[in-house]
Amino acid sequence: MLPEDWQIVWFTTWVSALGVALIIPPGLALAWLLARFQWPGKSIVETLVALPLVVPPVATGLILLKLLGRRGPVGGWLHQTFGVDIVFSAPAVVVALAVMSFPLLVRSARTAFEEVPKRLEDIARTLGRGPWNVFLTISLPLARRGLAGGVVLAFARALGEFGATIMVAGFIMGKTTTLSLAIYQNVQQGDDAHALRLLAVCIAMAFVALWISERLSRRRTNA
Repeated sequence: MLPEDWQIVWFTTWVSALGVALIIPPGLALAWLLARFQWPGKSIVETLVALPLVVPPVATGLILLKLLGRRGPVGGWLHQTFGVDIVFSAPAVVVALAVMSFPLLVRSARTAFEEVPKRLEDIARTLGRGPWNVFLTISLPLARRGLAGGVVLAFARALGEFGATIMVAGFIMGKTTTLSLAIYQNVQQGDDAHALRLLAVCIAMAFVALWISERLSRRRTNA
């Protein structure tokens, strides 16, 4: 492994971790709402959340590009107000990884919340505890293993993201290069040996993350 390869591994790790960290608060909140309440438009929200799992990642990346570009509603506002450009930068990588990981986090967290006995929450409410207190003291602790497994699974997804990332962040060596982009670039250049070394690292990282997620899920099932 070359020094620049370790830089790519480190960059992929921290942008994946940051992307997942950013989606934890909204992901858990949405998962709890989906698991515990019925409200108008719920099926539409469920469908929208699941869309990145079924549409081509490059399509998701194109949507992000249109939103975050200088002529887009979000990117244009950021550029005019703060002079900040998102696309083709490290923040664009973080956004792409966060969006692509979000559905897996929500699905796992929703399942974890649904496995928490609702009667325990109802009993806590009858004792005078408010919704926020019930969530923090009952729902969250009892669902913690499933939630942790969902976070790790989302991280594993982020590690291997390619399509959306290359659309919204491009391939800029030393700036937006993740493991998957580096593997693709080396294959394009005919350096298969280098690509295989990076592939081995990527597989090892994803394997560890999935193994941890499965272990957490199994312990939750056996508990």
